[in-house]
Amino acid sequence: MNSFNLKAALLAKHAQHPVIIHFPIALFIISVAFDLLAIWRSNPAMAKAAYYNLLAAALTAPVAIATGLAAWQWQLEGAKLKGNLLLHLLFALAASGMIWFLCGWRFRQRQSQRTPGIFYIFLALATVLLIAIAGHLGGVVSGVESGANQFRE
Repeated sequence: MNSFNLKAALLAKHAQHPVIIHFPIALFIISVAFDLLAIWRSNPAMAKAAYYNLLAAALTAPVAIATGLAAWQWQLEGAKLKGNLLLHLLFALAASGMIWFLCGWRFRQRQSQRTPGIFYIFLALATVLLIAIAGHLGGVVSGVESGANQFRE
């Protein structure tokens, strides 16, 4: 592929998901970090930064899911959902659902500078764990972590 061929880059069978997935992941994790800093430093500006990063993570998550489903169909040729592929999908959907839930929670408060409570932080940290597991499984499925595709058991 010519590195300057935009059409080839955008329409590659699997290129979008490995790139796009990092946006909601990074945005959510930095949101949690800002929330923890907001609590530790009693800093409303950090809580506001956390809120906007969370909102951006929630908005980019559907794009990441869509590109993941496309990669499953194109790169993995619609392989049967089993083993690591199924687990990756389930953990990724659970993590995305939690991101949307937490974003909805913060949005309903309508106070972007308000520091979240301990239960929110617990759920956010659990979501980081879901993201880590989904990411690890995605690496296994893609062959990045093992050197070969492992979507079959």
